[in-house]
Amino acid sequence: MGMRIADFAYELKEGLAISFQAIRANKMRSVLTTLGIVIGIVSVTLMGTAIEGLSRGFNDSISKIGADVLYVQKWPWFGGEGEWWKYRNRKDIKIQQFDAVERHATLIKAATPICWTRAPVKYKGQSSEGVLTLGANDQYLETGGIFMDIGRFFNQAESDGGRPICVLGSEVAENLFPNETPIGKTIRIGTSTFRVIGVMEKQGSLLGIESLDNRIIVPIEGFFRRFGANRGIQINVKAADIKNLDDTKEELRGILRKARHVPPTGEDDFAINQQEMFIQTFNAIGAVVAGIGLFITALSLFVGAIGIMNIMFVSVTERTKEIGIRKAIGAKRSTILLQFLVESASLSLIGGIIGIIVSYPLSLLVNQILPTSMPLSVVGIAILISIIVGVVSGFLPANRASKLDPVEALRYE
Repeated sequence: MGMRIADFAYELKEGLAISFQAIRANKMRSVLTTLGIVIGIVSVTLMGTAIEGLSRGFNDSISKIGADVLYVQKWPWFGGEGEWWKYRNRKDIKIQQFDAVERHATLIKAATPICWTRAPVKYKGQSSEGVLTLGANDQYLETGGIFMDIGRFFNQAESDGGRPICVLGSEVAENLFPNETPIGKTIRIGTSTFRVIGVMEKQGSLLGIESLDNRIIVPIEGFFRRFGANRGIQINVKAADIKNLDDTKEELRGILRKARHVPPTGEDDFAINQQEMFIQTFNAIGAVVAGIGLFITALSLFVGAIGIMNIMFVSVTERTKEIGIRKAIGAKRSTILLQFLVESASLSLIGGIIGIIVSYPLSLLVNQILPTSMPLSVVGIAILISIIVGVVSGFLPANRASKLDPVEALRYE
């Protein structure tokens, strides 16, 4: 057993030496042969990096939505593109319907009415344009999944009384107060003044689209007084137990249908959105992206494999006499087979390494868009794929070389 391993190791070492000698002798041909493999490996690594980034960004964003939070809104998040006119004509959700939810819901832990506007925000010489100002109640800490960095959130008495106070997102705080603490300072939102009582922790963006840090939260009663009460709202509802989320949703649906006077046979004129919708949509999009990436990768690797196979057939033909000499002096069939398999695998591996080198700076560009880096697992998979492609594509030429008759091979001109 030990002798067999030693013989195989020697043959492998000899095969590698001969392979690299042949590759060096035909540098340009070898480089052109590996182009298909390079493109395939670049596709594999970039696809893996992009999917990793998408998953990481999605998971980070989806955690901000909350698995146990339901969102009562006029529009569904997904699936309503073909009937936008129907959703546009729905009645706005009003504060009175939130009051009905608060009075009658038994399966909820917290509920928050939310309305919003965009307005310029100023403090002395500093200003921020288009800041999202939200009106909410004190339970937004529960339903919005936020945490305070400094200061505090407003309490129920301040919320019900509509006090002119506010909590800043971290981006707004940095823009307005670059060199001082914002707590206790008075800012102007549009034409109204509010006293800052807290700053939220940095949250980042939602799916890379909307910054969650460029916003201000004020008590909803104060919002109505200063920005107008005749506004539609959305209602965020946190379930008391995530295991009963479906029951909570049905209870909420019944309360809202009654509060909005929907006929018994009528269709809901509101949407109850939840995190699961995002997950299902993301999985579907991810499957399409992965499918396209796999098709491009498979096509590139197939072209590369054909290129390696062709060049190995050419190499076998060119070295027929060499094969005959080696067989005449005692080289076994398995030795010849291993030599050409090693050569084809080496060609493919070189293409794989070049592909990884090319992919690295491209992955840094991807990182400018998605929060990701090239995973080591993707590098390992790319190297493994390149070796497998080399062995598979080189088998037919290697098998042909190993079966050559030494007498006929020596006669070949």
